Amino acid sequence: MTSPPGAVATRLREVVRRVEAAAIRAGRAPQEIALVGVAKQVAAEQVVEAVAAGLRHVGENYANEARAKLPLVSAALDARGLAWPRWHFIGQLQRNKARGVATAFDCVHSLDRPELGDALERHAAAAGRRLDVLLQVDLAGEPRKGGAAPDALPALLEASARWPSLRVAGLMTIPPAEADPRPFFAALRAEREALRGRAGGAGLRELSMGMSGDFEVAIEEGATIIRVGTAIFGTRPQRARAIAGEGERG
Repeated sequence: MTSPPGAVATRLREVVRRVEAAAIRAGRAPQEIALVGVAKQVAAEQVVEAVAAGLRHVGENYANEARAKLPLVSAALDARGLAWPRWHFIGQLQRNKARGVATAFDCVHSLDRPELGDALERHAAAAGRRLDVLLQVDLAGEPRKGGAAPDALPALLEASARWPSLRVAGLMTIPPAEADPRPFFAALRAEREALRGRAGGAGLRELSMGMSGDFEVAIEEGATIIRVGTAIFGTRPQRARAIAGEGERG
């Protein structure tokens, strides 16, 4: 699905305005918050429009879709003399797709088990890359969305000592769709603070939380990364599950 020319840039400006207003209301600097434009099911030309309009972070949910799209976006940006965005992988990730993600993305938001960390480490090391990762936390008991249970986080953080090519930068969560998101955002912040006192936890500065419907609440609760798709790129059709095993992320 595509938007009329200029629509993406117009929506992006409005989202940036809302981010800035929410940050000021919360007594925060807008520069503290990274806006990730979630581009699942979005054509490459719309991503290019958003980047040309100032979007500096782009997120993808599906490894197979990203494999086809990223080279198209990068080539179009090169042709226009525009800098590439920072690429974020925000979907559930199977180990058999870890190689492509570790070599194409700059940050992975969905590390939720040691085996996945081992796979990302192996492929990042082979490519000579340093990859930022976020530990995904399941705060609502919704295992289909992925995420480690809170009581599993200390062991996951401990496992990160064997991943020299990964930098564990923070935590990510997805609240239940129909719930008040604020308690979940506050709980993620509390989990980060608890982990900061553990070995390997000092670098946990990021909180990836908040999507199109609740990013202002997330900013009020301390989000440093928000993941916004529909509010920038418009409504997208329900995706047919044509790519087996790839998960949703807002």
